[in-house]
Amino acid sequence: MPLLIVLIGVIFLIFLIVKLKLNTYVSLIITSFLIALLLKVPIAKIPTTIEAGIGSQLGHLAIIFGFGSMLGALVSDAGGGYRIATTLIDKFGRRWIQLAIILASFIIGLALFFEVGLVVVLPIVFIIARELDMPLIYLGIPMAATLNVTHAFLPPHPAPTAIANMLHANLGHVLLLGIIAAIPTIIIAGPVFNWVLHKVYPQVYRKNIDISVLGEYKEFKLEETPGFGISVLTAMMPVILIAIGTICSFIIPKTNLVGEFIQFVCAPDEAMLISLIFAIFTMGLHRNKKMAEIENSLTASIKQIAPMLLIIGGGGAFKQVLVAGGISKYVSDLFLHTHMSPILAAWLITAVLRVCLGSSTVSALTAAGLIAPMSQQYGSQSAMAALMVLAIGAGSVFCDHVNDAGFWMIKSYFGLSLKETLLSWSTLTSVLALAGLGSVYLISLFV
Repeated sequence: MPLLIVLIGVIFLIFLIVKLKLNTYVSLIITSFLIALLLKVPIAKIPTTIEAGIGSQLGHLAIIFGFGSMLGALVSDAGGGYRIATTLIDKFGRRWIQLAIILASFIIGLALFFEVGLVVVLPIVFIIARELDMPLIYLGIPMAATLNVTHAFLPPHPAPTAIANMLHANLGHVLLLGIIAAIPTIIIAGPVFNWVLHKVYPQVYRKNIDISVLGEYKEFKLEETPGFGISVLTAMMPVILIAIGTICSFIIPKTNLVGEFIQFVCAPDEAMLISLIFAIFTMGLHRNKKMAEIENSLTASIKQIAPMLLIIGGGGAFKQVLVAGGISKYVSDLFLHTHMSPILAAWLITAVLRVCLGSSTVSALTAAGLIAPMSQQYGSQSAMAALMVLAIGAGSVFCDHVNDAGFWMIKSYFGLSLKETLLSWSTLTSVLALAGLGSVYLISLFV
C-alpha cells in the first residue's frame, strides 16, 4: 500500500507537469498535499510539514545557489568563458580538439548550470566547427556530456548540493569523489560514444547547421576579455577553496587555530561568498566596470534561478511529506531487506523517476527523500554517503527525452529531427548515467 501511494503521487505529478503543463513548483506542492492526505498525515500538520520541507531545503541552499549563479554571470558577462574556451582550443589543436572542448566545458560548467553553459559554450563551438570544417555535433557531444556531468555530480550545482544536504554527506567528499567519477564518465559518454555514434548513425553528423535558434548572443574580441589564468581561477575558486578545506581536515586537527580558520574560510557558504567577492573584483572592478553594471549582472542571474529555487523548495516539501508519512523509512527498509547495494538502489530509484518526470533536479530530490534513511547509517563523514549522492546524480540524467527542456534545446541547437534526437541524445544520456554508475561503483571498491 505505501508503494502504491507513492506510485499514485508520481503519476499525478507527471499528469500535472506533462499533460496539464502546470508549473512544476505548483505541481509539487499540490502533489505533496495529496500524498499527505493519502498517507493519513494529520490535516493540521500538513501545512507545517510542507513549510518545514521548503524551509529546511532552501535554508542552506539559497546562499550557495544564489552566489554560484552570480559568480557564473560575472564570468560569462566579462568574457571569461569565451577566453577559457578559445585559449584551450588554440593550445590543443585539431587532433585533440575534443579534449580541449571537454576541458573548456568542465571549467565553465563548474560555474554555470547546464542550460546556461550550453548557451555560453555553443556559439564558440559552432565557430570552431565551422573553421575546422567539422560537424557541429562532433564537438557538441563531448561539450554537452561534460556540462551534464558537472551539473549532476559537482557542487555548487543545485542538485548535488541539495542531495548532499538531504543525505547529510560531506560536501567536500562529494566534490572530490565527484571529480574522480566525472573523468571516466565524461570519456565514455564523450569521445567514446562520439566514435560509436559516428559509426552506427552517421547521418546526424552534418556540417550545414543553422545556429540562429540561439538568438542574439554577446560577441567578444579576445583582447578585450580577461586573461586565461584569472578567468580559470575565478571560475574554479569555490571548488579550490572547498577542496582545500576537505584536504586540510585530514591533515590539520580541527582544534588547531589554523585548522579552525581554514575550515571556516573553506566551508561551502563562506567559500562561495569569498569567490563572489573575488569575481566582483577580477571580472568587474578590475576591468573598469561600474558597480551599477555589476549589479545588473547579479540581479539578472538571480531572476534566472528563481524558478529553480522554487522547484528545489517544492522537492523539499515532497520529501518532507514522504518522511512524515513513513514512506521514506518503508522504502529504505524494503531495499535493505532485498540486500540491494545502496548505490544501485539510489541510482535505480532516481533513473525511474527521471524517465517519468523529465526534470533531473526534481527526480534527484524526490529520490533523495526516499532513500535518506539508508544513508543515515553511514554518517556524514562516510565516503558511502557521498557516493550515494553521486549515484543519485548519475541516475538523474538517465534517458533525457521529450518531457525535459534540455532535450528540446539539444534538438534545436544541433538541427536534429525528433527521431535523431531520441537516437542520439537520449542514448547519450543513458550511456552517461550508466557510465556514472559504473564509475561510482569502481570508486566504492577503494574507499
